[in-house]
Amino acid sequence: METNQAVSQLAALAQEHRLAIFRLLVQQGQDGLAVGRIAEALGLANATLSFHLKTLAQAGLIEARQDGRFIHYSANFTAMNSLIGFLSENCCGGQKCC
Repeated sequence: METNQAVSQLAALAQEHRLAIFRLLVQQGQDGLAVGRIAEALGLANATLSFHLKTLAQAGLIEARQDGRFIHYSANFTAMNSLIGFLSENCCGGQKCC
């Protein structure tokens, strides 16, 4: 992962509602949730939710899929694991971690 991509993803997560959305989608696994269910679970207005979903999607942290009339969002686990790997790649200077 390049540093610019990590910065973009961390910036997307550095906001209370976006972090809550991402954590909720991680909990849901690959199936994700419909937009309405996300709004309901977090108590967010549709316009606000749409803005936050767009930011997370542009950072590559979530993915959308059409299911009939509904759009479902799910966490991009590959991107999440890449970010975690980037953050921990030089952990403990090669020494065994606690």
